Amino acid sequence: MRRRPTRRDALAAGAALAATTLLGAAPARASLLVASAADGLHDPGPGQWDRPPRTAAVLAALARDEFRALARAEAPPVALDDLLRVHAPELVAQLEKAAPREGLTALSRDLVLSPGSLEAARCGAGGACLAVDRVMAGAAKNAFVAARPPGHHATRAQAMGFCLFNNAAIAVRRALAAHGAERVAIIDFDVHHGNGTQEIFWAEKNVLYCSTHQTPLYPGTGAASETGAFDTIVNAPLAKGDGGERFRAALTERVLPRLDAFASDFVIVSAGFDARLHDPLGGLRLLEEDFREATLRIMEIAARRCRGRIVSLLEGGYRPDDLAACVAAHVGALMEA
Repeated sequence: MRRRPTRRDALAAGAALAATTLLGAAPARASLLVASAADGLHDPGPGQWDRPPRTAAVLAALARDEFRALARAEAPPVALDDLLRVHAPELVAQLEKAAPREGLTALSRDLVLSPGSLEAARCGAGGACLAVDRVMAGAAKNAFVAARPPGHHATRAQAMGFCLFNNAAIAVRRALAAHGAERVAIIDFDVHHGNGTQEIFWAEKNVLYCSTHQTPLYPGTGAASETGAFDTIVNAPLAKGDGGERFRAALTERVLPRLDAFASDFVIVSAGFDARLHDPLGGLRLLEEDFREATLRIMEIAARRCRGRIVSLLEGGYRPDDLAACVAAHVGALMEA
């Protein structure tokens, strides 16, 4: 039986991250990698898809020499104020009560808590806020947050679909409330529609949410007709079997023109890589180069509209080796800014 990660393991992971940071001084305004030592404490057990090997593979890939110039930071726990800007107090209380002291607690078939799950989720959200702070302050040119659990299915009052807290929404509200941003855009290319993010910002005219995703597929939302109270929701559904050509068309025809016209002060990317060919939870056929090209196109608009300020947050991707390759392509593109 595989040993479950302990706090000692998490501290060791944090030390390893710090050691990597000290290998060499990153250049001024480098791209930033934010990771969490608490990540491995969220282990929902055999039979679940969001397991610690996902981020372990990502961090191993980003430890290669080609990523030596990345600045690196440890994700802190999220402040309660940042959490409550997005989520109902009742949800926070429910998760605190449900978190087990030992063993596993199933909130639903696809959402299982281990003793460290809530700590991992808090650090994932805190890492998103730290990345926003660093990029808005000009200390990093852009950032990628490699933390789990993912977030874009979590609504204001409900945890669902592997997600406890909505990291993208928390990052958006951090930029608006703490840094004076007036308009923030979210680009979501996970294979699943970010129903939680859409719900949270449905009636907010200063937040643009754009999503490419497979349909029909969990969670069943994301029709092109879903446009929000102020036409700030842009859904570009794809069909099972679609590959890079259809993905690029969705970006070019629907997503990128709206991102450009919105002229936001900041861009958040919900970077799910389960649209890759052979991912067990999706049916799209994207490859690493498709994610790299999409990243570069988003960066072109961000450079023109908001001084390149992008924070990218890990969402899905459930074959660890494929996920790592996709993240490497994505982060490699971010480093070219």
